Amino acid sequence: MASKRDYYEVLGVPKNAGEDEIKKAYRKLAMKYHPDRNQGAAATEAEAKFKEAKEAYEMLSDADKRAAYDQYGHAGVDPNMRGGMGGGAEGFGGFAEAFGDIFGDVFGGGAGARRGAGGGRQVFRGSDLSYAMEITLEEAADGKDAQIRIPSWDECGTCHGNGAKPGTKPITCTTCHGSGAVQMRQGFFSVQQTCPQCRGTGKIVPEPCPTCHGQGKVKNNKTLEVKIPAGIDDGMRIRSTGNGEPGTNGGPPGDLYIEIRLKKHEVFERDGDDLHCVVPVSMTTAALGGEIEVPTLKGPAAIDIPEGTQGGKQFRLRGKGIKGVRSTYPGDLYCHVRVETPIKLTEHQRKLLKELDESLKKGGDKHSPQEKGWLDKAKEFFS
Repeated sequence: MASKRDYYEVLGVPKNAGEDEIKKAYRKLAMKYHPDRNQGAAATEAEAKFKEAKEAYEMLSDADKRAAYDQYGHAGVDPNMRGGMGGGAEGFGGFAEAFGDIFGDVFGGGAGARRGAGGGRQVFRGSDLSYAMEITLEEAADGKDAQIRIPSWDECGTCHGNGAKPGTKPITCTTCHGSGAVQMRQGFFSVQQTCPQCRGTGKIVPEPCPTCHGQGKVKNNKTLEVKIPAGIDDGMRIRSTGNGEPGTNGGPPGDLYIEIRLKKHEVFERDGDDLHCVVPVSMTTAALGGEIEVPTLKGPAAIDIPEGTQGGKQFRLRGKGIKGVRSTYPGDLYCHVRVETPIKLTEHQRKLLKELDESLKKGGDKHSPQEKGWLDKAKEFFS
């Protein structure tokens, strides 16, 4: 009998994978190898891989079984050696939860669907919403209070939420008889699916309300107060619980995720908690040295430029960056020197530069050590 493959190898996840990563990997394999998606010659192989993935997920989704497997391998979870895995729901462990979501994907139901109390109609969690907010670097550093306009749903004033035209009322769905779900047979599985007629509500509306078109709610907008924390960075998200789309049949609303986008800054470029900027320095200041003023988010600061500073030289100002949302101390500001060559020279200035150039050449290599080293390397290369 062929030996079993490693469960982590079956799911394609590392041994330190978290629960969500394991569940996601299993769902992907189950969708790919589900018997109803593989017919003909490929059905036998697909069914074997489906069962293999199911077994791997069943073991790795259970903390106790996973610990035993990590310590003893397959022998640690072999029911013949350990007295069985237990019956009923315990034997399936987290498999039932993940597989319920897969049924929704394969057969058309929603992953957010849940049965109501006492096995009644299905309730659905509302969808999450995403809102992109663009802020400046200064606002990201200091934080801000902002107002945004987002869509909201209110009860229809014409039908008072039942979706029916005034003078009429909803009736019990004739397909599911008010349960909101129907039983469907898929291969060797019997699956409960959201009723396609009433979409899980258990009711149908023969004459829809002309205002809300049978939805029982109308779309409006509302203003939401949002607090942007100091130090937030590009790509981060702020979660506003319960401000997504409303649920169906009494289900909970989704959430609103505010995604932060930083506007391009004219001076600074952000790298985590650090800031970078390019500082133009005149040729004479770079050669003779001197003090220059550079901008920071909190005001100007001074930098001493040593005599003979070369282009590309980097100066670090500690604590002049941004304090991130999870940081204890602010980052630093890095100033990158760019030596500026003078342009639009007068004849007199040209003459002075030529005299300076001749004087420097008489001094030999000591005035331009980098140029001398580069020329030597170039000669070696071409020789």
